Amino acid sequence: MAISYKRLWKLLIDRDMSKKQLEISANLSSSTIAKMNKGKGVTTTTLERICRVLNCRIEDVVEFLPDDMD
Repeated sequence: MAISYKRLWKLLIDRDMSKKQLEISANLSSSTIAKMNKGKGVTTTTLERICRVLNCRIEDVVEFLPDDMD
């Protein structure tokens, strides 16, 4: 399955928050943000920290997409 964080990036835009601000507020490493930029998986604990900062649910920030079936 592919992972998409488009919902998270849109939420940040809607809340006028930068990725750097999220990184600091949720105590994330820059490598975690980089992984997410590349659509790679992160731990549930990471997603929970992001959701605590943004006051949202995990499904508000991540979407699991089916792999292309070419």
